[in-house]
Amino acid sequence: MAVRLDPADREARFEAHLERLEGELERRSRQSGDPDSALCRAMRYALLNGGKRLRPQLVYASAEALGLAPQRLDAAACAVELIHCYSLVHDDLPAMDDDDLRRGRPTTHLAFDEATAILAGDALQALAFEALASEPGLNHPLPAAAAMIAELASACGAAGMAGGQAQDMALERQQPDRDTLETMFQLKTGALIRAAVMMPTALVPSLPGTQVDDLREFAELIGLAFQIRDDLLDVEGQTEVIGKTAGADEAHGKATWPGLFGVEAAYCRIAELDDRARAALNRFEGNSEALHWLADRLVHRQS
Repeated sequence: MAVRLDPADREARFEAHLERLEGELERRSRQSGDPDSALCRAMRYALLNGGKRLRPQLVYASAEALGLAPQRLDAAACAVELIHCYSLVHDDLPAMDDDDLRRGRPTTHLAFDEATAILAGDALQALAFEALASEPGLNHPLPAAAAMIAELASACGAAGMAGGQAQDMALERQQPDRDTLETMFQLKTGALIRAAVMMPTALVPSLPGTQVDDLREFAELIGLAFQIRDDLLDVEGQTEVIGKTAGADEAHGKATWPGLFGVEAAYCRIAELDDRARAALNRFEGNSEALHWLADRLVHRQS
């Protein structure tokens, strides 16, 4: 069930979440180590750089669907964004995707150095789990922190982002079939999107299993659509708009959806996945309007 808000009200709610999130990220990053050290400056450089923050917004939208106050999910939203930023720092490294531009600025290993970038990514990842483990509100009255940590850790590891990045590198200059490509997408990109949507359910242990399944199906489908859209932006986008080097995937021989199966087919696949994701969300009995609204942003974004 979706309770529609006026677009201006929805945008205002989005901006309010964003403002609070930025404050929380700033506070947590400055409380981690010596703020004047090269390591902590690199952490803040990678973290506080105007990202779209779509994954933490999914945390807040899922909380709204579950009837939870957004403030109860601040630590979870921060944790998801910390993990996302760590993954970007490491993905950009010369040994990985070897990118020079991220969010319109030189990548962290170029702004500092490679060793500092590696350590900054490591520290951002550790800070994510510290945020969850040290948040009192996630353990009173329910022991939700452990469930959130398990969900997020699964999204980061060999069955999530790390495994997906390994597969992405192994598929360079290859011609995988669609199932192989989309499995890699679901690990590298989709796992963290799924975690963002699912972590708030730890605060609602009475949620029926069918409702949990509906949220998970929505998250997995929209995560896959998001990555195919990302592939299209690499083909059709402009560097100054998307904030990273356009055409980098082709230059590095990456296996991409439009590169393997065509641009028109990629748009059709996104529409199919979006329809299926909305159908799953329409079965959900909570107020899913925010998740519908964010799904539009995820699959139709221009950067």
